[in-house]
Amino acid sequence: MLRLENISKSFIQRGMVLDELTLVINEGSSVSITGPSGSGKTTLLNIIGALDKPDSGEVFFREKSIVELTSVESAFYRNRYIGFIFQEHLLLPHLTVMENVMLPLAAHPVTVAEYDSVQRYAGSLMERTGISSLAARYPFQISGGEAQRVTLVRALINKPSVLLADEPTGSLDSNNAGMLGNLLADLNEELGITLITVTHSGNLASKMKLHYILENGKLIC
Repeated sequence: MLRLENISKSFIQRGMVLDELTLVINEGSSVSITGPSGSGKTTLLNIIGALDKPDSGEVFFREKSIVELTSVESAFYRNRYIGFIFQEHLLLPHLTVMENVMLPLAAHPVTVAEYDSVQRYAGSLMERTGISSLAARYPFQISGGEAQRVTLVRALINKPSVLLADEPTGSLDSNNAGMLGNLLADLNEELGITLITVTHSGNLASKMKLHYILENGKLIC
């Protein structure tokens, strides 16, 4: 599904963070990437998600290069195929939980029938993740663990092929972190979605089928 060939990326302040890195990820896999702070883990996710471009190398999604996509094409790729979860939930405070979940639909025109269909799907995901009772609440009215589950549902609403999770449990206590980790692993199995998570948590990493360490610009299996 995803193939990265000889990816290099450097920054003026940090120097080289990715050094001719190569990675192949099969459809439906679950992958954890750990490594020291500043080692380039988030940069790697951003390149896979077309939020950033490598200095050199190629990234293929289902055998099509995404490196040379225009900004409009990159936005379509992200909206159609990629779901993102970040350490901070980034929910909009003036929108309800359901409105936050449905927000990705604002990226393109949809019919009333399509909206209703997605809203029903959102309801089933919210029930699956234990937040269906929170639909009318606002972000300030829910806990951090609940907010991350809202973020997860929002990331899944467009039925992406790949879910990129950047320290998804980093701001949670151990109980909520364990719950979210189990939920991610279960949804990977149930939905067949490819899951790539960057984490400092050994517990979360252990729930993934493949584990890599990013160090000195290279991935170690």
